[in-house]
Amino acid sequence: MTLPQGFHHIEINVKNLKKTSEFYEWLMPELGFSLYQEWENGFSYKIESSYLVFVQTEELYMDIPFHRKRSGLNHLAFWAKSRAQIEHLRVQLKKKNISFLYEDKFPFAGGENHYALFFEDPDRLKIEIVAPR
Repeated sequence: MTLPQGFHHIEINVKNLKKTSEFYEWLMPELGFSLYQEWENGFSYKIESSYLVFVQTEELYMDIPFHRKRSGLNHLAFWAKSRAQIEHLRVQLKKKNISFLYEDKFPFAGGENHYALFFEDPDRLKIEIVAPR
């Protein structure tokens, strides 16, 4: 069995969902992506096992300096090779005094079938490492 590699997904908050949709609705298919999901406040495009998500920025975050809930990059999610790799990364991050997000819910903060580790980089960008099923 070949395990997924590369990005799991990238989520980007946007100031104007309608304009963003109009821009990407032609570009993404050109790049080999297919429309994956649509809902009132967002949409996504998928290619193989990776997808790119666009979500309307909440009004509260429109005019505040960088925050992952503002327009721009929300977080990066990467595939791990295994659950064991996530455990290894968790130990290494602890040694470096990196704080975890949702530690009380580890490893299922993303849901009961979503084994993942969450933390922030020095700029407070959320990083997610996801184990394949």
